[in-house]
Amino acid sequence: MLLLDGHSLAYRAFFALPVENFSTTTGQSTNAVYGFTSMLINVLRDEAPTHLAVAFDVSRQTFRTQEYAEYKAGRSATPDEFRGQVDLIKEVLDALRIAHVEVDGFEADDVIATLTARGGEEGMEVLICSGDRDALQLVDDRTTVLYPRKGVSDLARMTPEAVQEKYGVLPERYSDLAALVGESSDNLPGVPGVGPKTAAKWLGQFGDLSGIVDHADQLTGKAGQSTRDHLDQVLRNRRLNQLVADVELPVGVEDLAARGWDREEVHRVFDGLEFRVLRERLFSTLESAETEADEGIEVVGETLEPGALPAWLETHAQQGRLAVVVDAEPRTTAGPGEATGLALAGPEEAVHLRLADLEPADEQALAAWLADAERPKALHGGKEQVASLEAVGLPVEGVVSDTALAAYLARPDQRSYDLADLALRYLHRELRLDADQGASASDSQGQLDLAFDEGEQEARAAAARSAMVHARAVHDLADALDAELADEEERHLLQQVELPLVGVLRRMERAGIAVDLPALSTLEQEFADGVAQAQQDAWSAIDDDTVNLGSPKQLQTVLFETLGLPKTRRTKTGYTTDADALAGLYAQTEHPFLEALLRHRDVTRLRVTAEGLIKSVADDGRIHTTFQQTIAATGRLSSTDPNLQNIPIRTAAGRRIREIFVVGEGYASLMSADYSQIEMRIMAHLSGDEGLIQAFREGEDLHRFVGARVFRVDQSEVTAEMRSKVKAMSYGLAYGLSAFGLSKQLGISTAEAKDLMEEYFERFGGVRDYLRDVVQEARRTGFTETILGRRRHLLDLTSDNRQRREMAERMALNAPIQGSAADIIKVAMLRTEAALREADLATRVLLQVHDELVLEVAAGEEERVEEVVRAQMGSAADLSVPLDVSVGLGRSWHDAAH
Repeated sequence: MLLLDGHSLAYRAFFALPVENFSTTTGQSTNAVYGFTSMLINVLRDEAPTHLAVAFDVSRQTFRTQEYAEYKAGRSATPDEFRGQVDLIKEVLDALRIAHVEVDGFEADDVIATLTARGGEEGMEVLICSGDRDALQLVDDRTTVLYPRKGVSDLARMTPEAVQEKYGVLPERYSDLAALVGESSDNLPGVPGVGPKTAAKWLGQFGDLSGIVDHADQLTGKAGQSTRDHLDQVLRNRRLNQLVADVELPVGVEDLAARGWDREEVHRVFDGLEFRVLRERLFSTLESAETEADEGIEVVGETLEPGALPAWLETHAQQGRLAVVVDAEPRTTAGPGEATGLALAGPEEAVHLRLADLEPADEQALAAWLADAERPKALHGGKEQVASLEAVGLPVEGVVSDTALAAYLARPDQRSYDLADLALRYLHRELRLDADQGASASDSQGQLDLAFDEGEQEARAAAARSAMVHARAVHDLADALDAELADEEERHLLQQVELPLVGVLRRMERAGIAVDLPALSTLEQEFADGVAQAQQDAWSAIDDDTVNLGSPKQLQTVLFETLGLPKTRRTKTGYTTDADALAGLYAQTEHPFLEALLRHRDVTRLRVTAEGLIKSVADDGRIHTTFQQTIAATGRLSSTDPNLQNIPIRTAAGRRIREIFVVGEGYASLMSADYSQIEMRIMAHLSGDEGLIQAFREGEDLHRFVGARVFRVDQSEVTAEMRSKVKAMSYGLAYGLSAFGLSKQLGISTAEAKDLMEEYFERFGGVRDYLRDVVQEARRTGFTETILGRRRHLLDLTSDNRQRREMAERMALNAPIQGSAADIIKVAMLRTEAALREADLATRVLLQVHDELVLEVAAGEEERVEEVVRAQMGSAADLSVPLDVSVGLGRSWHDAAH
């Protein structure tokens, strides 16, 4: 039986991992949850318990505090970032079906002591994982304590021998020793002058604490007199530190048997915590104790003989939608690898074929079927697979379902849309080969061209069978997700937005964007020189060229000891040196070392960005980023390999980087087109606020218009500072910004920020009512909706955890606006590209970055393209206010800015 002290381990995990490195996109700190869960995975792997439970404290009010009010009173206040994380740990435990136990009036250690005793009665071996030394009194021949030495990853195995070696007493005497020397974490003072060695010597001499009390007059020296003077205190310590082993518990040992986890719930919880890597480690490290599905995917199929494909397609393509799974060579910087084979699956049969083995009749039949828009097809993650087929001259039309996109629309807060997980979730089937079908199905799709020195034929047969299993899973999953989207009323988004967008993104990726490589290399060298100069300036400011500017420990020494600067926020490893803290410290002191250090960090990031871009330039001199549709829960597209959406636009360095993206050979210029204040226009439309609508319809400077009403002055009297405050507040309200958040952003008091918001709401009551109503409606229905009906489910709106509930409320404010902006730019992309094609223009869309489109314009087409772009972007949504589109032209992305 494995028993864990939840609070003790969570607190250790909190201080072991830097809180600034572990938080969700919604701002929830997760370092304690991550550290605890990581430790839990390791100990389950290493110990493989048959029974397990996690014990928690209910509160600090126990029978011990009733006797001694100062018990644990010396502990510092719980850090704000820790609050709520224990509840999140309990959610993880629930998903893993691990019992957690707490009893009012008792501590977690008492629960553990009771379960240890009951386990002993059952003849069980017991492991206790705890950072509380009181647990050492439970150690015996059948009970071992795993005590964290460093953080929660390094666990010492405390057996009876280990306890005696470390403390000089057997485990059953440990509480006697602790009574004498005290325990600072519990605020139990020890006897002055009596340390562990003296206490251990007396216990060895007199047997136990009672023996010491009985022979107190024989204790010699100052330590003996001190003990006699503090006997009442010692006896009280002993009463308080002795664990209670007969607590009435809501569970018995039989209730703690290890069970298979709820995989669906694991996905939900880990999605919310954004623990993608940790989830992968969980699944790869531990097997569920229960079968996760009744059986694998059943498939009837074969590898077709050369020449047999036309007849098979004639028969099975008539039956409706076929699923396609493509195997391809690895992706390169220029784009996807070429297809080498594929599997097809219908409602009855599946087939596999290798493209190299096809006869001319097969090739003709396959090409005709793939290109036929009237022949419906289903894929999983189809953009990459279709691109691989196009790379070998096989264009694809008629894709009516992409199970990854459909699953994303149904549950946009997931972090993974792996086919195996979706098969379990919706089909209740394992994506595996049954024993009589051969080798195991891989989670990757295909790998059909396996070849070995021995057994090549068997390997190919197994890989082919695996591909057909995947294809059958896609076929059946498409049906299940069709029903799911119908229930969610989101089928139109899949058919009219997300699926058509796949083709646009595929063509954008294939086109890429040209790069001035010599200029980029020069820029990278400038950044490298800037890093070296900033480092030298920092060293000069402290007259020390040995300090590692990337070492938090060395920086703490320099800042708070050598320079004696004001302390920042305290962490387990000292005072924080994160970016926000150092920026605040520099604003406070203007010390030249801090200026150089902050500059060093900034220019280092820029150098890393430039280095990444250089590595991404393909042989054609262009960068081919990958656009992903299933990452952001709001519906926004993301860009990877490299990420072109995180290049700063408002900094001089960011503009320098944009200068290296240039028009390519055969084209005349780049065009940048973006929406002006689209979030605020959506806010005006959704809220119906007459004041905001009036401002946009009359073409007013929105923030000056709003500022005049909030501050009750004429527009001509609105100062730059007033306008800045109103702008920050207007956008902040759309993102659920609180008065406290606004005060931090503007550098004003919370009271002033609150007054500012109240003035705003008094003048723009429609916004106030909308923000109130959207949260109430989401709490009632469980989801928010965009203008086009994209839903985001927010179950935490009814959570008992205040922090999680408030975060869900902020997301409820933000999701309809962010999501509507995402929908609008997607529709704009579709309409713009379609209009360019219809007009037979050579200009093409290259990038989509937030609310901006970047196009490569052919010579002589500038005016016509601008007309198309303005018309299509401006009509992408029917709002109560106009969509304002700004357009610019230039040789580079920077030059095209406007």
